[in-house]
Amino acid sequence: MGELSRHMRGIETGVAHVLQRLPDLPVQDVMLLRMLKLTNEGLSARFLHLLKPHGLNESDFRVLMQLYSSPNGSGFPGELCTFVVQTPTNMTRIADVLVARGLVTRRPSDEDRRRIALHITPAGRRFVGKLMPQLFPVLRDSFSVLDEREKRQLHRLLERVITQLDVGGSGAGSRQPARASPRAD
Repeated sequence: MGELSRHMRGIETGVAHVLQRLPDLPVQDVMLLRMLKLTNEGLSARFLHLLKPHGLNESDFRVLMQLYSSPNGSGFPGELCTFVVQTPTNMTRIADVLVARGLVTRRPSDEDRRRIALHITPAGRRFVGKLMPQLFPVLRDSFSVLDEREKRQLHRLLERVITQLDVGGSGAGSRQPARASPRAD
């Protein structure tokens, strides 16, 4: 049994103990939440293994990819915070890292010189082009236990959950913004 599977068994045991104390616990929902978190952590660890030798972490790479995927290769830090779920403080750190590596530049916006935009450099584009193919086998292996139909089904199910998080439910308490609390990397 692997490390993540052991963690999964520990989570199941822990939830069973909580259920004894809180009989109304929505066990399936709690398990899904914990499984999604564990899956994310497992995937992040696999990708970090490939990013770390390049002096990047997952957050840095997500910002670089957001710029790479942008039609004009640029974005404003405030908007990037939303797309990659980061705080403004961490976005400043990420921009500093990417600028220092020569993968991104900071320039005043063409439309409003008071705003600073991040732009992916040619070196940044080459870096992504070289690194991305190294991530493909990890990604394929991670989902190889699912056939194409199951992948599409998982995609649809996750879309439904994301949509529900976006619109909010009828749960008790005040509705919080859909944006997750980012962690500092």
